[in-house]
Amino acid sequence: MTTVRPTVSHMTREARMVVRGSTVTHQFLRARLTLLVGLTLVVDAVGTALMYWFEGGARGSDFDDLGGALFWVTAQLTTVSSQMANPVTTPGRVLDILLDVWSISVVATAAGSFAAFFHARHLEGHAQPEQL
Repeated sequence: MTTVRPTVSHMTREARMVVRGSTVTHQFLRARLTLLVGLTLVVDAVGTALMYWFEGGARGSDFDDLGGALFWVTAQLTTVSSQMANPVTTPGRVLDILLDVWSISVVATAAGSFAAFFHARHLEGHAQPEQL
C-alpha cells in the first residue's frame, strides 16, 4: 500500500472531486456544505429584514437603512462583530444572540463535516481492493 502525501495538488484534486461529487463521500460533503451556505444566506436575508424592522426607527440605533442592516447582520454571521453599535431594542438584542448562535453552529457543523469527510477518505484509502 502506498502512502499519499497531502500536497497542494492532492488537496486541489480532492476539492475538484467534492465539486464534481466523484464519490458518495464527496457528494455527502458537498451536500452538507451547500445546505449550510444556502441556509446561512436565508438567515442573512431574514435577519436583515427583521433587524431593520426592529431597529429602523429606534432612538440611538445605527440601523438607518436596509443596506446598513444587511452589513451588520452579515458581519455578525461572518465575524460575530462589527463596528456598528449593538441593537438597542429587546427584539433586536434577541435576534443578535440568535445570529451569534447560528454562526457558531455553522462553524461547528462545517468542522464536523470536514472531520467526517477526512476520516471517511482515510478509511477509503486503507480499504482492501476487494472491499471497494
